[in-house]
This record gives sequence, C-alpha cells and structure tokens, in this order.
Amino acid sequence: MVRKAKVEFDERPPDDFDPKNPYGDPVAMLEYREHLVREKWIQIETAKIIRDRLRWCYRIEGVNHHQKCRHLVDQYLEATRGVGWGKDARPPELHGDLSI
Repeated sequence: MVRKAKVEFDERPPDDFDPKNPYGDPVAMLEYREHLVREKWIQIETAKIIRDRLRWCYRIEGVNHHQKCRHLVDQYLEATRGVGWGKDARPPELHGDLSI
C-alpha cells in the first residue's frame, strides 16, 4: 500500500465561472460560492489560532505583554480585517443591480 506524502487540495476558484453572467452555469456558480465559503472559513480559523496564541502570550508574559506580544497583536489585527460573515468579499459585479 502506497501513501501520498502530502494531500493536495485544489484551492483555485472554478475556471468556468463567468462573473458577468453568474447564473449562466449554475454548477459553476455553486462551485464558486463553495470556494468563497471555504476561503472565508480558512480566514476565520487562522484568526482564531492567532487569537489563542495571543491569549497564551498575555498569560505567560504578564506585565511585559505590551512588548513581547506586539507581533501577535499585529498579526491578529491583520487577520481580522475584512473577516466575518457580515463582510461580503464578493467582487462588486456579483452584487447585482442595486438601483431597484
């Protein structure tokens, strides 16, 4: 039995998705939506991991946490910018006509 050394995932959005006509190919539209959700979950979980490391650093460093944990604070702030289900990361052309 031969095992692969590393599992590889296809992290690219679907090639056949047309942003100008998103409903032209419903399968590609659903694949694109799944791609956006998957990327959003990855961003959220990355922010959670950094938050846990920051919490640990605060506890360990005590009064010196302002100096010792600054790099984690910067990483956490950068990781949480634009992350969350309320933040719509879709390109503007997918929002549809808003003049209704």
